[in-house]
Amino acid sequence: MSKIKPSKGAPYARILGVGGYRPTRVVPNEVILETIDSSDEWIRSRSGIETRHWAGPEETVAAMSVEASGKALADAGIDASRIGAVVVSTVSHFAQTPAIATEIADRLGTDKAAAFDISAGCAGFGYGLTLAKGMVVEGSAEYVLVIGVERLSDLTDLEDRATAFLFGDGAGAVVVGPSQEPAIGPTVWGSEGDKAETIKQTVSWDRFRIGDVSELPLDSKGNVKFPAITQEGQAVFRWAVFEMAKVAQQALDAAGISPDDLDVFIPHQANVRIIDSMVKTLKLPEHVTVARDIRTTGNTSAASIPLAMERLLATGDAKSGDTALVIGFGAGLVYAATVVTLP
Repeated sequence: MSKIKPSKGAPYARILGVGGYRPTRVVPNEVILETIDSSDEWIRSRSGIETRHWAGPEETVAAMSVEASGKALADAGIDASRIGAVVVSTVSHFAQTPAIATEIADRLGTDKAAAFDISAGCAGFGYGLTLAKGMVVEGSAEYVLVIGVERLSDLTDLEDRATAFLFGDGAGAVVVGPSQEPAIGPTVWGSEGDKAETIKQTVSWDRFRIGDVSELPLDSKGNVKFPAITQEGQAVFRWAVFEMAKVAQQALDAAGISPDDLDVFIPHQANVRIIDSMVKTLKLPEHVTVARDIRTTGNTSAASIPLAMERLLATGDAKSGDTALVIGFGAGLVYAATVVTLP
């Protein structure tokens, strides 16, 4: 018989507050068109993107995270000293070690909170939310800060017609804490590593370090290109539209609700056509508010869901207590979907 005492966590967990940070520089499609042969109409029709935000030198991954987290903590009414863990999802923190989460935890003034990074691409927020729920219920942390943050402008090839217009920068954060009733449903998550080549980094860091120009892609001026994100657009589109709608439905089923019970749908902001196709496949009723933050924010990977959530609540398009389906999907390929009660 085990001598280990049972954990004393909360019966359930919920999102208590949300915050976001968008860089001050707004970049319209016209800027993107300076380096690719395309048009504003083509970009809007293919992606829905009109503008995106690009970070300046001072708007680092850590700085944006601290700003978003401060808003989330204020929204939750929780002092940073009460945060027991900080989970940061990002693919654009360029130091292999230490985790950027440790710097963020310190700058926020937590009391030696556990802190770590995860790399799950555009599904990273869902992964982090699931880990946070487990910590709160298990009892290893009373409050957990989950951050999705990206500076994807640093990983964008501005001469790549397929991706130059897609990516933006920003940070979104939520505080997860105890609840007396279910407010974060079961997570449906997974990976399809056989499709890893459809979204990837163009050149690995070790190949880039070697610097042999015969092995590396060059820009229009003959200079070695910095590693960037590339994708097979049509393959990703088909996968997202057909497979992720199934995952979203599984998340609804796991939570014990139907599309009619939903108030809000917050998918990863990858492409407005993907979002619209998922809405149609899921047969969401007209009363369901659908996040289309991608129009002015672009694809911010791990930050896209909390940023979209924050904007819906700020504009009044969603309200506290609403039932929302959230789903993230991307590089890996990985995915995560769950149903939450909005803070």
